[in-house]
Amino acid sequence: MKWVKGLALMAGVVSLAACGNEQTDEVSEDNPLNVVATTSMIADLMETIGGEKVSVEGLMGPGVDPHDYQPSTSDVNAMSEADIVAYNGLMLEGGFVEAFEQLDERGVFTIVMADALNEGELLNPEEDEEDLEYDPHIWFSVSHWETITTYVADQLSEKDPDNEDYYQENAEAYLVELGELRTYIEERIEEVPEQSRYLVTAHDAFQYFGEEFDFEVVGLQGLNTQTEAGTGDISQLADFLADNEINAVFVESSVSPRNIEALIEAAGSRGHEVVNAGELYSDALGSEEDDAETYLKMYRANIDTIVDGLAD
Repeated sequence: MKWVKGLALMAGVVSLAACGNEQTDEVSEDNPLNVVATTSMIADLMETIGGEKVSVEGLMGPGVDPHDYQPSTSDVNAMSEADIVAYNGLMLEGGFVEAFEQLDERGVFTIVMADALNEGELLNPEEDEEDLEYDPHIWFSVSHWETITTYVADQLSEKDPDNEDYYQENAEAYLVELGELRTYIEERIEEVPEQSRYLVTAHDAFQYFGEEFDFEVVGLQGLNTQTEAGTGDISQLADFLADNEINAVFVESSVSPRNIEALIEAAGSRGHEVVNAGELYSDALGSEEDDAETYLKMYRANIDTIVDGLAD
């Protein structure tokens, strides 16, 4: 039914082109900036820095995969009526390309997380990832998220200069929390022997984490979850697990577990026992019930799952 979604997107883009984007002159607790954010990580960051000066609508909830998400007409209309649209960039939200172009043409104020980073700070994908120039999973670098935090505060200040001190103070407080998160990650990782620091997951979302915290990361699928893993990929990775005596792999909240289940079975056929060591949050935050509804909680939950799965 892809054509139905396509029609909905086309209708939404027409609506975006037709709608006006009324801007408010004064921002207050009673009249906050209307912010639309694509992913749950970005919505959390905008709420954290914007505080009472913003009202944030997130388009993608817990467990939603942004790689194959197709915006509905209501999504596009929400963006057209927003004071600010915040998104990741680097083709993470591939289904939004046409809508983002319309926003740009109309001069809608956008905050693109990737714009905070230099090209040299971005990781390049493997050669077979022709649809992606850079790895878009930038939030898994705490250092990058710190840079992005400062950038978001600066962008909110540009949009709403009367409240610049407020945004900058919120960013400074959040940077302290991110520093505490980094310390927590580093301390927990020390529990994993260096020879066991292999993170094998459903898709290749954790390379920034691996780069920053010295893990070898292997994804069964590529950077984009729309790239299917074939039997050859599963067979090769099963050999890799056996050769390197890796006994734990991880599923992801926004990706079907079927390929990881097939990988475990393939490793078992080689006489090598591998367990599913738990679920990681990759392209979306968790829910309040999971106690993973913020970036800080999500990252801590991931680290706890990884360390508990690999330290045994």
